[in-house]
Amino acid sequence: MPMNIEIKARIESVDSLFPKAAEIADKGPIEIAQDDTFFTCPNGRLKLRVLSPTEGQLIFYRRSDKKGPKESFYLVSPTTTPDTLRESLSLAYGQYGHVRKMRTLFLAGNTRIHLDRVEGLGDFLELEVVLSEGEAIEAGQAVAREIMDKLGILPDQLIEGAYIDLLNSPDAERSVGTDGQRFPKNLYRAE
Repeated sequence: MPMNIEIKARIESVDSLFPKAAEIADKGPIEIAQDDTFFTCPNGRLKLRVLSPTEGQLIFYRRSDKKGPKESFYLVSPTTTPDTLRESLSLAYGQYGHVRKMRTLFLAGNTRIHLDRVEGLGDFLELEVVLSEGEAIEAGQAVAREIMDKLGILPDQLIEGAYIDLLNSPDAERSVGTDGQRFPKNLYRAE
């Protein structure tokens, strides 16, 4: 199963971190509208990510919800019929929740730098350090910490869990006035 080292951090704004991410990146920026539906799953997390009406990814992953660099095991299965797959999985397992975001993706070596504007929550940084087969977890954690330092991310900005957990939490810190233009009405989502 593929593995990466991941961190999530609350940031002041995507716009303020954009220049720093661009400076250390090899590729990007790439803008991606993502619409994620989470399904009930006792063995980890299962989500369907819709990227367009004919492109989606069913993603299973398992990771701890601690702050800081953590291991994440995942499998990605592409689909060309995301709406039908969402309906099937909803009927079979039930939905746990829904996350919509605009993601700005940069690549820095083997690290995916995500600047996320999450509807209803605000702005976040997510790092995914993709590990090669047999690469030590500690090596990936060191890369994550190095990039955090370059981006000026402090330990108290790190968050536990996933965006869906924050959205489903009754005492979640929510942003006010999410920029409506960042979330076009047609975000490939079945209503």
